[in-house]
Order: sequence, then structure tokens, then C-alpha cells
Amino acid sequence: MNPLITIIQNDAQKISKEINFQELGGKTIIITGASGLIGTYLLAALAGCRKKGVYANIIAIVQNPFPEYLSDFGKDVHFVQGDLADVNLIASLGEADYIIHAAGYGQPGKFMENPAKTIELNTTCTNNLFKKLKQGGKFLFVSTSEVYSGLPNPPYREEQIGMTNTTHPRSCYIEGKRCGEAIVNAWRQKGFDAKSARLSLAYGPGTKPGDARVLNSFIFRALKEGQITLMDQGLAKRTYCYVVDAVEIMWNILFFGKEPIYNVGGVSKTTIGDLAKKIGAYLNVPVHFPEGDNVLSGAPEDVSLDMSKVENEFKKSVYIPLDEGLRNTIEWQRALYK
Repeated sequence: MNPLITIIQNDAQKISKEINFQELGGKTIIITGASGLIGTYLLAALAGCRKKGVYANIIAIVQNPFPEYLSDFGKDVHFVQGDLADVNLIASLGEADYIIHAAGYGQPGKFMENPAKTIELNTTCTNNLFKKLKQGGKFLFVSTSEVYSGLPNPPYREEQIGMTNTTHPRSCYIEGKRCGEAIVNAWRQKGFDAKSARLSLAYGPGTKPGDARVLNSFIFRALKEGQITLMDQGLAKRTYCYVVDAVEIMWNILFFGKEPIYNVGGVSKTTIGDLAKKIGAYLNVPVHFPEGDNVLSGAPEDVSLDMSKVENEFKKSVYIPLDEGLRNTIEWQRALYK
């Protein structure tokens, strides 16, 4: 079997053990961004529930041709390829009982390339997707922890919001997600069961070649260049969330969440520099730091979320450790780049 499939299947089994998918039986679910990191694991979890006799009509929206490894998770899935920002694409969809809007670039380099489209994916597209949700249906908007940008004293709680200006280098993403959350709450006021998940630093297998997020970039450099070279001293703090934990939490929010906003994050805290050292040690390659005290602009100094709401409401207590998650992610990228 394709090693890429094996890695994700093993992970998906962990999600299936924690989530009861029975209410999806016979229902229609739309997943946007279905070939991304989160979307891949959403589909993998649904493939696992089919083995338990729970069948749903799954509509998976992708912008580019879906990767070959998704074909094993795509049985009984209707893939729709196209630009979600094209109003005709959403207009062509039938109504759904569940919608998970996970489309949109999570990589800063990607979402800053086309700021106007980044805003559109999170605002206009979100509003148009609600028009496809059946009365009594459930909607999950995948937001971001970047809405907390500019706040001091993490970890951040759901009732807080950031303090950045619209001139911030990442404003297209931050403000797009903020407005997306406002749209979700506007539809909640109409009586729809709609929630936002503020996702923070999800990582794991399922990424595509060329993913430029820091963790994936370090692994790529170690595999291809035999070394990791940082652009600054790596002092920024990050709390990473393995994709299995993130997707498990998201299914709980979709099915059972009562509040409008939930944090989705992990507990594996590290600095960027220590993360590079950990990956370097695992792959036995040197890690180089630049001279001087230069710091990358725009990126937050510390990213960590208060997970109390999720832990209390869904009894989430066990998280996959960073070492285990990194091992799986490295093996994924090793197979991906062969």
C-alpha cells in the first residue's frame, strides 16, 4: 500500500475512535478546501466511518486536481474542482445538511500573494455557502488564531480579539477571518447552528509539496539540503496542534458545540529555534542560526490558546505529543518527496 495512505489511515482511526458519526447517516455534507491539511483528514475520518456502516453524501470542493493519495478516501465522494470565489460554483451546488468551510490558504506566503482573494474566500464565499445550508443544518467556519494578533499575555480566550490595524502585513487574512466569524454569527441570529473554530498551528501529514509553513519548510530543507538555516534567531514561541487533535475537536464542535466560537489548538509549546533543533536531531542534520538579532516582521512573538472551553465541554484531555506528531510528519514528507 502507498505509505502516504497508511500514515493518514492510521491517524484517521484515532479520530474515528473518539467521534460518533451516526448523525451523518444519509445526510449531505459539503467540505471546502478538501485537499488541504484539514480537509484531507476530514475526508479520511469519513472514510473510516463508512467502515462502521455510516454513509453520507460527501461533496468535496477542491481548487486543484486532488492528489492521488486522496483517491482511497474519495470513494463515494463527489469531488468538485473549481475556484470557490466563482459565484457560479457555489450556485451550482445542491443544499446540504452540514457544511465545513475549510478553504483558504493557511500559509502566510500564500494568503499574502493575493490579498483580495484571501478576503473574498473568507467573507463573500462564507456568506454564499450559508445559502446552501438546509434549515436545521450545521455549519463550521475554520477561522484562525491570527485574529488574536496584537494581544499581550497569551494564552488567548475566545471572548478576546486582537488589536492589529488594517495596515498590518497579514491584514487580508486577519480581517477576512474576523469578518467571516461575523457572518457566521449573523446567520446564528437567524437561527442556524453555526460555529467558528479558531485554528492555531495545525501540522501533520497531508500537506502538499512546496508547503512553506515553518515546520514543513524545516523538514524539507533537512531532507533536500541536508541542513536547516533559520532567517532569525528563532525566539518566537509556538504551540503546535497535531492534525488529528485539530480535526477531532472540529468534529465535536460541528456536531455538539453550543457556543459561537471555539479555540482549536494544542499543548506542545516550543520556540521556532528549538523546533528546528528537534527536526535537525531527528534527521541528523546541522542547524544554522544567523548572526545578529534580526527578527522577522509581521509574525507574532507568541501563539498559544486557552483550550479550557474545548477541554471542559468535550472532555478533551489527551493530546498527541510533538515528538510523535513530528515523527509522522517527517515520514510523510520523506515519502512525499521520494
